[in-house]
Amino acid sequence: MTIWTSSKRAPPPKVLVAFWAHIEGVAGNKTALLAKAIAAVKEDKAKAFELFASGDGGFKPKDLYVWCANASDGILTVHPTNKGKELRDIKGKHGAPFGEAIMQNAAEGTIKETTYWWPRPGSDEAFEKTTYYTKVGDQVCGVGYYME
Repeated sequence: MTIWTSSKRAPPPKVLVAFWAHIEGVAGNKTALLAKAIAAVKEDKAKAFELFASGDGGFKPKDLYVWCANASDGILTVHPTNKGKELRDIKGKHGAPFGEAIMQNAAEGTIKETTYWWPRPGSDEAFEKTTYYTKVGDQVCGVGYYME
């Protein structure tokens, strides 16, 4: 995304502030949803998985969703389309092995992020997507969003 180039005048400061507030708000929504998911998994994993799958309890706002995979073998335990698949084998549309990176880098108590290219549901066109993830007990859980 181009905010402006040197051949164009920079947008007024208010526009830049609004733009960065939007970007921070987008990321904040995802990390807030992940924090809520972490608490739910710690409280009652089975119930949390039901909520993530159904979207009840505010776990599917707009185009966001929570996914989880076994930390031991990488099998996705909750995911709208890839449940049962191995996270380690999933690569971005430009070949980035983001699933393997997530499995290698997830750590309890730390939220990390990875960016890759992935199509929106119902589309073949890949868009830049960022996923925030962490390890929660015997699970690796995350929430991703499209940059555009």
